[in-house]
Amino acid sequence: MRHGAGTFRSAGTVSVTHAEPDRLEAGRQGPPESEAARRAWVDALSAYLAERSAAALPEGQRLDVHLRRVQRAGAFEPWRGPQAGEVRIVRDIYPPRIELDFRLRGADGRVLREGARTLSDTAFLMRPSPHPRDDPLRHEKALIDDWVRQEFGARRG
Repeated sequence: MRHGAGTFRSAGTVSVTHAEPDRLEAGRQGPPESEAARRAWVDALSAYLAERSAAALPEGQRLDVHLRRVQRAGAFEPWRGPQAGEVRIVRDIYPPRIELDFRLRGADGRVLREGARTLSDTAFLMRPSPHPRDDPLRHEKALIDDWVRQEFGARRG
């Protein structure tokens, strides 16, 4: 498991690391983000991933996750006008995508499961989201919810 620039730890059971924030989101060009703005969404997504994963793990298990790449839902369409280049347009042709590596360890430290996953949902606009509409990461959080449920079972509490 590679360790990157950022680390978020939650309750001693989940560790989330990630690539440098300016390299984490690649593929869809947009206006330059400030380092603080980039760090804010990366930290928020890492914290959410750690919180949801920790809630799904049995006592004593430990999960290490490394975010390799994140493409947030939507893209910038500067051809729409002078101000449009700074507005993220969310359409079904721009689905969210998260690439991650993970390692799950038992209480004894033995590796129970590990692998690389690519999370994506091309129908993300067709399904209801439990996250508020004003949450800029609601589509990415829904991907995380699905992955945690599929990989580790139903969420506790």
